[in-house]
Amino acid sequence: MTKVPVIIMRGGTSKGAFFNEKDMPEQRKDWEEFLLDVMGSPDNMQIDGLGGANSLTSKVAIIKKSEAADVDIDYTFAQVSIDKKMVDFKGNCGNISSAVGPYAIEQGLVTAREPVTKVRIYNTNTKKVIISEVEVEDGRVKLEGNCSIPGVPGTGSPIYLSFEDAEGSVTGRVFPTGNAIDFIETSFGAFCISIVDVANPLVFVKAMDVGLNGIELPDDYSPDSLAKLEEVRSIAAELCGFCSKEEATDQSPAVPKLTIVAEPKDYMDLAGRKRKAEEMDLVIRMMSMQRPHRALAITGAVCTTAAAYLENTIVSRMISDRNSTLRLAHPAGVMETQAKLYEKKVHAIKVVRTSRRIMEGYVYTKKEYAMATTKNHRKEQLVF
Repeated sequence: MTKVPVIIMRGGTSKGAFFNEKDMPEQRKDWEEFLLDVMGSPDNMQIDGLGGANSLTSKVAIIKKSEAADVDIDYTFAQVSIDKKMVDFKGNCGNISSAVGPYAIEQGLVTAREPVTKVRIYNTNTKKVIISEVEVEDGRVKLEGNCSIPGVPGTGSPIYLSFEDAEGSVTGRVFPTGNAIDFIETSFGAFCISIVDVANPLVFVKAMDVGLNGIELPDDYSPDSLAKLEEVRSIAAELCGFCSKEEATDQSPAVPKLTIVAEPKDYMDLAGRKRKAEEMDLVIRMMSMQRPHRALAITGAVCTTAAAYLENTIVSRMISDRNSTLRLAHPAGVMETQAKLYEKKVHAIKVVRTSRRIMEGYVYTKKEYAMATTKNHRKEQLVF
């Protein structure tokens, strides 16, 4: 087996394993097998690895100091399937992105500057830059603060993420099909969808068109509802040119992300708190790897915000009053995003998150790999 340095971090409402790229297998073709190994996939419990048996906790960030003059860090995101032998590198995770800046500072990849250190992050998946603003105190990342985010207990120091010029992150086009709205035929009816690619490609569908009211919580979806949603997502994957709709679940399970939207309405969130319609601009529910997201993906929030300002999308048609701040109501609460406009177009979208280092140590693989370096790890024969 191989002993590899790893740090477990929470970023926003997600949790993942963070690796320095120099500690990854030397050949990129070995990355998928390595990540499946360390996360314990495929296995619904991920009992033999670091994964937490949930798509929100089966994530990986691979970091290195950038060689480019205008960015600080190169960051690759990996969504590790739980029950399948595959790793999706197509899109990014905004929540995990919020932990990249703190990781880079604490690992000495970026010089800490008080009171706020700006980290320019190049996401290799989407080829887009994210600006992370991290509070620093006494040369270290500040942990304590009064910032709270729905879906995470307690409070922490705020981390501001700005997604700049994030259009066409995966497909190269804001509208992958060339249309703000597409009419699709499904096994349960015909209706309109909007596919928008900003920070990550999302396919938007009205709750009523898929037999939902929009305020469902993650455990409220029936197997029939989940099958309908995946059918819509698979059709959208084919329209994006990723693969055929029959192959989408296996070959492109992470993108596009299925996103259900509805008009503001009262509902009870996961913590049992009543959320009132006047506190929100849009009700939103997302799917993550064919399962209901328990909060809201940050890239999903960014894409939804952009869609609110684009003409004739399903989202913009549902929001009558578009201010620079958009309130998105998800299962865990309400998230706010801020749009920076330039000549009536969205230039950047900012969100606030919190992050925390949970564990630092080593992970032991089941197999041996040809690693990039042997400086910080060694092969070990364990004796019990």
